[in-house]
Amino acid sequence: MAALSYFIEKQGIMTTGISLVRENTASMRPPRSLWVSFPLGRPLGNPGDSAVQHRVIAAALALLNRSAGPVLEDFPEELPAAQPTDAPSCPVSFTSPTDNTSWRGKLLKELGSLEPWYDLAKRSRQGRTAVGVSDQSAQANMAKLGQLLDDQQLPLTELAWFKHAIEDLKVYYLEALTAQPGNYTVEALQQTLWQDTALGAALKSFYHQFCALKEPQLQVFARIILPREMAGEATGKSRAKEPGAD
Repeated sequence: MAALSYFIEKQGIMTTGISLVRENTASMRPPRSLWVSFPLGRPLGNPGDSAVQHRVIAAALALLNRSAGPVLEDFPEELPAAQPTDAPSCPVSFTSPTDNTSWRGKLLKELGSLEPWYDLAKRSRQGRTAVGVSDQSAQANMAKLGQLLDDQQLPLTELAWFKHAIEDLKVYYLEALTAQPGNYTVEALQQTLWQDTALGAALKSFYHQFCALKEPQLQVFARIILPREMAGEATGKSRAKEPGAD
């Protein structure tokens, strides 16, 4: 969108936009952009909240008054934390992240317990799945993540693999959870993933290790690992300062 906005501006038409990932927008430097601290997929805020939606749109359009750029401004409001109305009625007993089993062992055990539910979810969608960005299987990726934690190593030379692996695993879990009994929201699924599973605990561990390195680029990468709202819970703050943010 940044490249497209520059093309449109060359035709004499001013542009503005809304950003959900501040670091990407800062690096691409579009003519005008409003950053919102909302979850991915919700650039205008919560569904049905027309008051917030109008304020976001008005703030983005107000940037058109700025003739020179690049302009990157922060929307001053945050969304209230969504309260899940119902958690998945999950037949799977997730491994306690505090037990003494190796990371590799408990992660693979947990993945195995979700496999029948993932297969059921895939069948219900006629074979469609969003898993597959990684060129390795979920089992191979999980085993490697667990071994890295057991060996107290970070995948600093394999960041592309790491990003693809964790995205696939998160999608795998969420698709499996949707096949289980229960009437629940997206927020409830995210809460289950990040608060109840060994995978959630493992990714939080990676997040804190990346943040501790004090390298700006790696701290920005940490944002890929842990959602902003979960980072706030992990640090005990209502809103954690995002690694790499101004």
